[in-house]
This record gives sequence, C-alpha cells and structure tokens, in this order.
Amino acid sequence: MQFELTASMMCANYGNLEQEVRDLEEGGIDSFHIDIMDGRYVPNFAMSLNDMRYIAGAASKPLDVHLMIEHPSNNIGLFLRHLRKCDTVYIHPEAEYHPSTTLQAIINEGMTPGIAVNPGTSVETIMEMLRIVKKVLVMSVNPGNAGQMYLPYVGKKITKLLALKEDMDFEIYWDGACSADKILEFAPKGVKGFVLGTTLLFGKKQSYGETLQNIRKLKF
Repeated sequence: MQFELTASMMCANYGNLEQEVRDLEEGGIDSFHIDIMDGRYVPNFAMSLNDMRYIAGAASKPLDVHLMIEHPSNNIGLFLRHLRKCDTVYIHPEAEYHPSTTLQAIINEGMTPGIAVNPGTSVETIMEMLRIVKKVLVMSVNPGNAGQMYLPYVGKKITKLLALKEDMDFEIYWDGACSADKILEFAPKGVKGFVLGTTLLFGKKQSYGETLQNIRKLKF
C-alpha cells in the first residue's frame, strides 16, 4: 500500500541539522514538515523562517510548511520566496480574515495550497475552501506542541473528509500523535500521508532508514 511519510522537523536534532536532513533523505522520507509558530495563534514558538530556509536549501525532497501564525497574509511573501514549486504551504482558516486570498497567493506562486484543520474545527466551516486546496492536514491533537495524546473524535472528521475528497479533488494528511495503529487504520481508508514525530520516527535507537522501512512494511 502506497502512502507518504513526512518528518516533523521540530523534533529533529538541531545540533547537526544538515546531517539530519541527509539521513532522513537517505532513509527514504518523502518530505519535510516545517512547523512555524508565532506564540500567538498557538501558545508556543517552534521553527523559524531561517530554519525553513536552511532546510529548503539542504533538502532535495519537498517541504510541507505548516503556518501556525496569526494573519499569515501579512507575511506570506517572506515564506514563499524561499520555497520551490514542489513545496506545500498550509494555513489555518481561523487565523485569517480572508483565507481564500492567502491560498490564492500560494497558488499564484505555483506551490500547493493546503489548510490545516484543528480538532475543534468542523468540516462544515471549511467546505468552500475544500474546493480551492489540494491538501487537507487534519490535526489529531491541538496544535502547538509535540508529544500530545490523540483525540479520538478526529476519526469521525476524517470519515467526512474521505467522502468529499474525490469530488472536491484534495488529499488528506494526518498530523499529530501518529502511531503505527493509526497508519494501519487510516491508510487503507484513503489518508494519503502521515506526519511522523517522536511517536514513530525521532529519538529511536535504530536508524531513520530502518524505522521508515519498518513503517512501510506494516501488515495491512
């Protein structure tokens, strides 16, 4: 079964970030997930514009940039100028007065537009944006910190989105508390990719290549 695996780089070893990028790429990661937090939309600070720019320059694989910031339209150009046509940019609809305008700016630069959906955000409130975006990042935890517990009611939201994705032409990605059992359950249902953090990928005794190979060998 084919599904994408993306590395949550806020969990990486920043003592040698270049080596981390190289090891992940050699290990078979599909993309790099970049969490940008402003301390306002979420109560935490994570990666910065410079972190994103460095990884964009060091990596050959695509970036998935997750903007957890208030009013991303104010600074969207700062991010887009350092990204490539193969990269994706997610915004949170609640963080913007007119999210469709910000999504159009991403489209105009030739990048893939996406929205990130919080656990407390209903499918009904994002229905029109589903016609604009190509990717929907479903948060299975509240955004802002790694290592949180999975919120089980998110599964019902994914079921609703799966029923809409073919007609509206978008793919679904999982972010937060991603364990092997979640991949086993939701990849066969049609979830396209999974963001891997401390639960499955980082801080393990084996290499990234061994870990990723084991994930791809899961028995469905």
